[in-house]
Amino acid sequence: MLLLKILFRNAFHNKLRSGLTILGIAVAILAFGLLRTVISSFYAGVEAASASRLVTRNAISIIFALPISYAEKIRQVEGVKTVSWGNWFGGIYIDEKNFFPNFCVDPPTYFALYPEFVLDDKARKAFLFDRKGAVAGRKLAAKYRWKIGDTITLKGTIYPGNWDFVLRGIYRGRDQTVDETQFLFHWAYLNEAVKKIAPAFADKVGFYMVGVKNADAAADTAVAIDRMFKNSLAETLTETEKAFNLGFIAMSEAIVTAIQMVSFVIILIIMAVVANTMAMTTRERTGDFAIMKTLGFGAKDITLLIFGEALVLTLTGCLVGVLLTFPAARIFAAELATYFPIFLVSRTTIYMDIAAALLMAFFAAIIPTRHAIRIRIADGLRRIG
Repeated sequence: MLLLKILFRNAFHNKLRSGLTILGIAVAILAFGLLRTVISSFYAGVEAASASRLVTRNAISIIFALPISYAEKIRQVEGVKTVSWGNWFGGIYIDEKNFFPNFCVDPPTYFALYPEFVLDDKARKAFLFDRKGAVAGRKLAAKYRWKIGDTITLKGTIYPGNWDFVLRGIYRGRDQTVDETQFLFHWAYLNEAVKKIAPAFADKVGFYMVGVKNADAAADTAVAIDRMFKNSLAETLTETEKAFNLGFIAMSEAIVTAIQMVSFVIILIIMAVVANTMAMTTRERTGDFAIMKTLGFGAKDITLLIFGEALVLTLTGCLVGVLLTFPAARIFAAELATYFPIFLVSRTTIYMDIAAALLMAFFAAIIPTRHAIRIRIADGLRRIG
């Protein structure tokens, strides 16, 4: 207890300088934590992916469609339990800035494959029996203040025209890692309209979602599906849901790398600030260290004091930064829910914050400690007063 009292007294000897240093550390930890959370949000879909689901798409690119007739053939593959399908719709709500994921799916099989999308029985039945019905995630509905029964019009980009939907349900996530910003409607509704305006594009799907009976045999099932359509006009590429999601993240790899670099640069900058603070503090207390040497205190005692003081500053700033991270993350998530539907501060991020604070303390105290240990008693006592 006495040692802690001494460390805190030394750390806050110059209150203004120590306060500003702690504030700088807190801001750096806050920025570091938010940036690491942004990176985690990129991989949220990967972490939430199920090992028992596969995604089948056109082998050339996902922008090329597959025939709906593939559904029945995929069902016959050994190991396949459920087959569903969907298309990216890409509709715009009122204004281009109102972006959110909107898909047309086959509702019965889709909800069977994705039990993490929780929809009450009444809403599920209303959605299934209304061809123009749609469901939206809880966050999406809250953002635009949609209510059950509202008519929602999306302006098509891939499929031109204005498309009207009736909101029949609002789903919630089974857990915090489920995206609650999606808008889903019937694939059959879109297909019927496409048959009238562009028959050549009808009876096509963008991707198949495949549920397998045994997750351990998922790779063999994927190979069997692709082998079935080998040398056809529309060859397939089947991969795990996790690999499929990673493919999308790979398109943004440069952005993710840049964010990672910025997060570490922030720590390096604040590390230099803490080192400067410790150097000034050590220089001011040169006489104190000389007196300690005179009284018989050795290099270990002086090292303990300087490193302990650095730890008090950095861990105090870290604590403040971590406490600020949670409300800041909630504000960030509310404002950018469409782009980062899952924005949660993870334990790993907190551990990285603490590790960053410890590294700051260690590297910031090395040079001041070396100076304090090497100074001679006579030189130190000359600087008293």
